Amino acid sequence: MFKKILIANRGEIACRVIKTAQRLGIATVAVYSDADRDALHVRQADEAVHIGPAASAQSYLRVANILDAVAATGADAVHPGYGFLSENSNFAEALKAIGVAFIGPSPVAIEAMGDKITSKQIAASAGVSTVPGHMGLIEDAEEAVRIASEIGFPVMIKASAGGGGKGMRIAWNDGEAREGFHSSRNEAKNAFGDDRIFIEKFVTEPRHIEIQVLGDQYGNIVHLGERECSIQRRNQKIIEEAPSPFLDEATRQAMGKQAIALAKAVGYHSAGTVEFIVDRDRNFYFLEMNTRLQVEHPVTELVTGIDLVEEMIRIAAGQKLRFGQEDVRLNGWAIESRLYAEDPYRNFLPSIGRLTRYRPPAEGARADGSLIRNDTGVVEGSEISMHYDPMIAKLCTWAPDRLGAINAMAAALDDFEVEGIGHNLPFLAAVMDHPRFRGGRLSTAFIAEEFPDGFAGVIPTDGDERKLTAVAAHINWKLQHRNVLISGAMDNHRRKVSSDWIVTLGDHAFPVAVCNQEDATAVTFHGSVLSIGSDWLPGWHIAHFQIGTETTSIKTSRSGTGFRLRWRGMDVVAHVRSPPIAELARLMPKKQPPDTSKLLLCPMPGVVTAIAVSEGESVEAGQVLATVEAMKMENVLRAERRAVIKRIAAKAGASLAVDEPILEFE
Repeated sequence: MFKKILIANRGEIACRVIKTAQRLGIATVAVYSDADRDALHVRQADEAVHIGPAASAQSYLRVANILDAVAATGADAVHPGYGFLSENSNFAEALKAIGVAFIGPSPVAIEAMGDKITSKQIAASAGVSTVPGHMGLIEDAEEAVRIASEIGFPVMIKASAGGGGKGMRIAWNDGEAREGFHSSRNEAKNAFGDDRIFIEKFVTEPRHIEIQVLGDQYGNIVHLGERECSIQRRNQKIIEEAPSPFLDEATRQAMGKQAIALAKAVGYHSAGTVEFIVDRDRNFYFLEMNTRLQVEHPVTELVTGIDLVEEMIRIAAGQKLRFGQEDVRLNGWAIESRLYAEDPYRNFLPSIGRLTRYRPPAEGARADGSLIRNDTGVVEGSEISMHYDPMIAKLCTWAPDRLGAINAMAAALDDFEVEGIGHNLPFLAAVMDHPRFRGGRLSTAFIAEEFPDGFAGVIPTDGDERKLTAVAAHINWKLQHRNVLISGAMDNHRRKVSSDWIVTLGDHAFPVAVCNQEDATAVTFHGSVLSIGSDWLPGWHIAHFQIGTETTSIKTSRSGTGFRLRWRGMDVVAHVRSPPIAELARLMPKKQPPDTSKLLLCPMPGVVTAIAVSEGESVEAGQVLATVEAMKMENVLRAERRAVIKRIAAKAGASLAVDEPILEFE
């Protein structure tokens, strides 16, 4: 077994590898850039080595810097995690040349499967079902248009070296094929240093289902079942689960058999994932093979009980697999939600800054039999940088069945506190409560179809309003009674707290009557009584509320003169006023937001990579105005209407904050 492992990565996955290595008694080495000097993975490792500036191209992607760190620390193995150098065959070859083990597959397998064109050719030869498409390289946009027309729209334009949704576009016509080719090639070049592009048929109503494989260096290969990864946005996975609610046992076995056949065709060892697109009739087509540990590997670990990182380490050390296919059992259901630093209220644009509050739910078993797991690389006070992917954590739940895992996830998201940056917790909570998701009716178009206008928060139902109204009244009642209990006041001069209040949620006003019960508050409105109990105290950011027979966590804070309540994707401000004050508040004019209709504002912190127009130019609706790059993704900004450019406020190469002006229209 190895004595010391260097983790050639950062953040959550570095912490994940360190956790298993420490359990196995193996020393660990972290590497870090300027931006990660105080990162969690640096604190957790036994040693840490600085490898360069914040930009990944000058640190985590620089092979020479990693090799220097290996030499300086005497590490006898390297785990690459995912991303960065994890699928770089030259890196694996360089380690092999100096006698250091690469905890992953052989350089030959990495190279064969890392090129999407070559991998599809190998898959076809191995009898694996593949999607129709053009597997040759495409030289220019006009050739892309011609090939797309021959295949038949819609088509998927993809970077040969791509991954994580980068360098990928869907085209429904000639114009989108032409534009998609340019965008994919630019994005691929920036992200991977490889701008090769290919095109394949886009399967409508597809599900993204992948098979986890594990093989040793002696030809033994097993599959560990599937993961459903269909909940995606911009081709980036958001929520994954194992097993899939769609597959039957026959399809599962057929997909597993083909995944093993492909792995054997390239002499694969270590952990790897064979990804498939599955249509409505359960026909499946090979998409790609990821020759590394997947981001979503925890759900497979939860349903199989197998530590994939440990198995990777043992395999790289020359050990045989300790189990066969007949030993693999899928137990229960697991779901993973990726917590991203992106603002769902701004069309999920990246958000950067400091985590002023980061309190994940407690890990481990819960009273209802579910399990909570949170894989993360940050702590309270950590900085979310524009230089790296925006993932903050991977929250996972396990339960004996799917609905149990979903309910556990919804409760865990309620318990998760994140402040200081924009994040997608409200959106994840909304998905957990969505009837289509709960029913397992998924496709990769789920988010586009169910949230076509983006995410503006969950609108409370009548029942939700009733609960939130009661919670606001309960909090106010506790505050009012606390305020009158001032020490030194004469009892017969204490202010009496009225029982009658008006609770306002948005445009809705609810008269309520409040009184004390034994260990709770009774809130009466619309003729019905709801009992509310809680552990809430002034200043608390989150509290547990017993609403009737339901116990739930609700995030609470002051917002002006009201209470901000966040729960299950809802974000409301409740004002609790006496009836006379409520009547005066109703007559107050509402402040109008500033007019920004003549400005193009930067929607996220990022770098302006191009300005596509000039001052005085007339533009049409849909015309490209500028591109902004943030967190390794290229974002194209378009005109919403016909206009004339009055002023260009930013130049290409400028770093802008959110809402800084780029252009001004006449």
